[in-house]
Amino acid sequence: MIRSMTGFGDASSHDGDLAFGVEVRSVNNKFLKTTIRVPERLAALEPELEQMIRTCIGRGSVTLTVTCSETGEAAAHTVNADALRKYAEQISRALGLDATDLDIAHLVTLPGVLQPPGDEESRLQNSRNAIRPLVELALDHLVQMRTREGVALADDLSGHLDFIGVRMERLTEIAPRVIVDYERRLKSRMDALLTDSDVAAEADVLVREIAVYAEKTDIAEELARLNEHLRHFRDLLASKEDRPLGRTMDFLSQELLREANTIASKSPDAEMSRLIVEIKGAIDRIKEQVQNAE
Repeated sequence: MIRSMTGFGDASSHDGDLAFGVEVRSVNNKFLKTTIRVPERLAALEPELEQMIRTCIGRGSVTLTVTCSETGEAAAHTVNADALRKYAEQISRALGLDATDLDIAHLVTLPGVLQPPGDEESRLQNSRNAIRPLVELALDHLVQMRTREGVALADDLSGHLDFIGVRMERLTEIAPRVIVDYERRLKSRMDALLTDSDVAAEADVLVREIAVYAEKTDIAEELARLNEHLRHFRDLLASKEDRPLGRTMDFLSQELLREANTIASKSPDAEMSRLIVEIKGAIDRIKEQVQNAE
């Protein structure tokens, strides 16, 4: 199943004085890259949150942001009076100031003055229990959005494949005509050159020249490989497997362009050249689109 790498999901909850919010965003990236932003006191949760992302996302640059706010009395930090007094004494002595002249707002930001409230292990576990379900829900919303975007992406890619298929059918039709036209032109030129000469054109020479030309302009193998790549591409679009397909599609688009370039180098006919230019244009659009496929 093709999914886009662009998406967004969020979830939030309130439990008394506690409020949690989770946002997850993803954009294109060649591999899976995760960025996790959580409050400092929840930093221990980062490894398990990253693992949660990896279980449902295969490719893309994913940013997970967790916010937490407490509004009740339990959120208040405890003032370490001994540490505060010691800082005040040292600063007063160093600067020759009275302790009452010091700015308390700055003193309380010094290390060890404010102690986190309550049992940190218990608070971390409570936060884990609240945040994990929110992350699961936000990731589910993200995957749903990426899947919806993937449906639109698959429709667009299918349209380009159909466009290429129609032009390839026309190439298959006119390719034999190119040899016939060359044979006719070659005979006409040789007849014109030998009109006033007693020398007759040798049939085997003419046949040899036409055979060489036919070999140089034969695109049957390239068309066959193009058709096979198109079939493979359509199989990927129709696949129900829950795995990343974008890199395979990117490789196939490069192979499509390789065959198209080879055909272009063998196309002496104006209509064939026009058709292959249109095919290459469609392949370029496919290459651009698959960069957004997971």
